[in-house]
Amino acid sequence: MPKEAINQVAANQGAVSHEGVSYEGVSQEVKVYKVWDKPTRLFHWINLGLVMVLIFIGMVMLFKGDIGISGLEAKIGLKKLHVWVGYLFAINLSVRLIWGVIGSHSARLSQFLPDFKGLSRYKAKLAKGESPQYLHHNPMGRLAIFAMMLLLVTIMVTGLVRAGTDIYYPPFGGPVSDYIAQPGVDGASIKPYDDTGVDAQKVAVLKPYKSLAGEVHVYSVYLLILMIVLHVAGVIVAEIKHQPGLVSAMISGNKPLSGPAEDEKH
Repeated sequence: MPKEAINQVAANQGAVSHEGVSYEGVSQEVKVYKVWDKPTRLFHWINLGLVMVLIFIGMVMLFKGDIGISGLEAKIGLKKLHVWVGYLFAINLSVRLIWGVIGSHSARLSQFLPDFKGLSRYKAKLAKGESPQYLHHNPMGRLAIFAMMLLLVTIMVTGLVRAGTDIYYPPFGGPVSDYIAQPGVDGASIKPYDDTGVDAQKVAVLKPYKSLAGEVHVYSVYLLILMIVLHVAGVIVAEIKHQPGLVSAMISGNKPLSGPAEDEKH
């Protein structure tokens, strides 16, 4: 049977097909399974694009002086741009978390909770020269995805806090500007980086929390960049040596396995 026909049959199955569709390879039978659903795949690629844009804008903000960007207006403009893209990132991430609770089996958050026993079995099989196959993420992938999701949530929360304390954007901007406004001053009239109508003592009270949120935000991004590099390297190694079709599965939702699925055994 042609591979295109096989993929079409697989696409007509459920969210995760445990039957599979098989065709004869050169030396072994391969089965194609329906795995990650469309919302999960869309989140993955939208999230990747937004994170890359946010990292780029963030780097421009950090090193704006070195590239010739100066002035308060430019500083605020970059922060506003960063925040608006951040809102898209936060919406996408929030939808994914909700879908991880109510979505299909392959989309569930439980699919990337760490599995340390499975990780030990996976490493033992790799040490023997085997190529264990997985319907979802292999144990190393699960650990990486879990760490990245924690970092993404941390970045989202701390980013929203800094959006509220820096330029008084929702959801925390209103309460913050009302809190730091002097008596009789409308909080909505407070402007970013302008001390007019601001209670300096209340600003001083908020400053340690604002600084902490900023530091956690920045270092979480640095850790996320490291995790992305490690994740991409791991996917490349797995794609070449152990389980071809990982990248295409996150595009099409169809995943070829050349052996029994380890994550369906336990």
